[in-house]
Amino acid sequence: MIMRKFFMIGALMVSSILSAQNPIQVKLADEKTVDEKPMIKGWINGDEYSEATLTIYPAKNPNGQAIVACPGGGYAGIAVTHEGHDMAAWFNTQGITYAVLHYRMPYGKHEIPLSDAHQAIRYMRKHADKWGIKQLGIMGSSAGGHLASTAATHFTKETRPDFQILFYPVVTMTDYTHKGSKNNLLGKNPSEELVKLYSNELQVTERTPPAFIMHSSDDTAVPVLNSINYYLAMCKHGVPASMHFYPVGGHGWGYNETFPYKSQWKAEMEKWLREIR
Repeated sequence: MIMRKFFMIGALMVSSILSAQNPIQVKLADEKTVDEKPMIKGWINGDEYSEATLTIYPAKNPNGQAIVACPGGGYAGIAVTHEGHDMAAWFNTQGITYAVLHYRMPYGKHEIPLSDAHQAIRYMRKHADKWGIKQLGIMGSSAGGHLASTAATHFTKETRPDFQILFYPVVTMTDYTHKGSKNNLLGKNPSEELVKLYSNELQVTERTPPAFIMHSSDDTAVPVLNSINYYLAMCKHGVPASMHFYPVGGHGWGYNETFPYKSQWKAEMEKWLREIR
């Protein structure tokens, strides 16, 4: 019975991957990035990466939207499956071209992940005509949510995303942060200036792109105040934001079937994505 259940789960994963368009993988190190290249550790399978890559799943019938996803992992590794590649087929069926960013780990060099996120946005925009992209968003989970919200609040004209999607994000570097993410990104003794710079609820302006935010109330890894205060900052600056709290679920659910509100967040996000087009 256990083997049968394992086989069924494996078959579903394979089916999900095959139902997406053939992915395209590019090395962002060939583009303009920060010189330092620490190892990236994909802790799901133990693989290590020496440079940032972007895996793109083009939509067969594009609706004009595209998303760059930043999986979480506490800025120590990357949860590339349930917070990354597993969502490709679902987004593709909506006509959305989807890309998963394997960003480099910072090891206290805070500019490195953001450099990779910016370069992923540049790359997707550079090839917008090829994939029919008119609206490009950034998405992230947990520490990847911090990276996504950083990209949404620290940008130039060419790197500003059009929208942002955040799964149980680390947003702040203040008292209610996720300490592991903070230490890995900023080091153990960062300056107050650096803490403020990467506390993204303090960096929201009228130019911050619209957001879809999700969080479980019982999340003990990343306090829900991260999402609440980010949402309030967006409201204060008149930026459209959709905030969704779920009573249970904890942290790190991503696209997992075990999350009891999966069908609910999917329906809510699909509706939001249609409305912002």
